[in-house]
Amino acid sequence: MTTPRISFEFFPPKTLDASFRLWETVRMLAPLAPEFVSVTYGAGGTTRKLTHEAVTTIGAQYGLNVAAHLTCVDATRADTLEIVNAYADAGVREIVALRGDAPKGAARFTPHADGFGSSVELIEALANTGKFKIRVGAYPEPHPDAPDARADVMWLKRKFQAGADSAITQFFFEPETFLRFRDDCARQGITGKIIPGIVPIENWAGIRKFASACNTHIPAWMDEAFEKAARDGREDLLATALCTEMCDRLIAEGVEDLHFYTLNRAYLTRDVCHALGIQPQVSLENVA
Repeated sequence: MTTPRISFEFFPPKTLDASFRLWETVRMLAPLAPEFVSVTYGAGGTTRKLTHEAVTTIGAQYGLNVAAHLTCVDATRADTLEIVNAYADAGVREIVALRGDAPKGAARFTPHADGFGSSVELIEALANTGKFKIRVGAYPEPHPDAPDARADVMWLKRKFQAGADSAITQFFFEPETFLRFRDDCARQGITGKIIPGIVPIENWAGIRKFASACNTHIPAWMDEAFEKAARDGREDLLATALCTEMCDRLIAEGVEDLHFYTLNRAYLTRDVCHALGIQPQVSLENVA
């Protein structure tokens, strides 16, 4: 089996305990030598400063290639470009450009009167700077605001045409979901790299709730499997086995890159990576 390239997503901490958890997660996963790691914004762009601090610290302390999330939510074009320039000055060379979710309490995304109206507009502005590798989001199942699956494919095509270098998908529970989406994209002439987003299931109830909000299909067999595993105290074993099996299938179908949504918890992601043949790099392990 081919060993895949990997990357990890973290989110910025809002409390002292969350900060300890983030840095322990980074310390444990850094030795696996990811191609890059990304750091998210909070909902509605609420953690801009925290995201900047986490991005710069991870890059400086661990020598990792960090991609900063950037959204269009509640910011003028000038404000957004100011953040972009601050990242460039800090040595950040990758950005995950997203439209972003609606702020808390809002029914749907509404562009700022002086802001970027969509992810495509943001991507075009970033591409014009010539300073960043641009990664974008992709949706193998219809985005909550999309009329149908084809709309997500065509919107992704526009993102690549605007200057995106690669796309990272929303998570999914069955490999066929990604493979169908990849095939649909190829039929529409999309040649850019599409990286599947993988979520090791640390807590089924929490992931299930998030999946429902994202329009991610939840297979009935997973409810039954985790219910049985909970009775035996084997949730982590089941989660590791399911995630590894799905990654194996994707790799067998030609996938070369995997992006793990760690939720700032290292153990399951580390165990899945080990099962895929990804071992710590000694030099990075010593640094971490």
